[in-house]
Amino acid sequence: MNFRNKEQIVTCGAIPPLVELLKFQNASTLRELATAAILTLSTAPPNKPSIVESGVIPLLVQILSCGGVQGRVDAVTTLYNLSTSKQEPTVVPEAKAVPPLINLLKECKKSSKFAEKATALIEIILNSEEGRSSITNAEDGILTLVETIEDGSLVSTEHAVSALLTLCLSCRSKYRQLILNEGAIPGLLRLTLYGTEQAQDKARTLLDLLRDSPPEKRLSSSVLEKIVHDIAARVDGSEETAETAKSLLQDMVQRSMGEIQINASSSS
Repeated sequence: MNFRNKEQIVTCGAIPPLVELLKFQNASTLRELATAAILTLSTAPPNKPSIVESGVIPLLVQILSCGGVQGRVDAVTTLYNLSTSKQEPTVVPEAKAVPPLINLLKECKKSSKFAEKATALIEIILNSEEGRSSITNAEDGILTLVETIEDGSLVSTEHAVSALLTLCLSCRSKYRQLILNEGAIPGLLRLTLYGTEQAQDKARTLLDLLRDSPPEKRLSSSVLEKIVHDIAARVDGSEETAETAKSLLQDMVQRSMGEIQINASSSS
């Protein structure tokens, strides 16, 4: 079905009946079929405003909690389609979507396309105060994001580190220790080497925020990398500088991770 056909279906009034079907909580098969239909229609950009205005968002969030496996997968993908639209209006799923999204993220492979969509939605929701409160109240909410940084794809790790950075920037004193308690440092150190360019930048910023020293006394990750790069240039010359600098940084990451593990063992 092409975009034009999907747009014609919406123009003919298909969305309201589908929304009504989502309200039948005792008819799981009908709800799943309706969710799948709305998902298909949501892939056409011209349809997104009509879908958002239909009042379907709370019903999709409800399906995240109590729908069948396929229904939940389709609900996540639909919300992702609507939340990432370049046209207006876009949608920010309500904060109550966070706990079921975290549960779904726990259950799926962190490097999957589904995980990428789930973490993208969580990142969007955490821009609100209600969303940030919701993730701290969700069981293993921050831990699940930390695990995604460790095991996720390039896309899901970028969304996960963005979500944690949003928390820490909103209130460092409130979220810093919560993030540290879940063992975020090793994954963030790895991300400074192996993540996308944006993920590396965000991981460095978050690592700086997680340090205990005052801001004016911190050696930022970007400054540290410049120092390492300069040392490498003096040792190997310009042609091999990048490779030597990366090797030095990898060694520093491994040493830092070893120190963290030793400190954790001695304190337990």
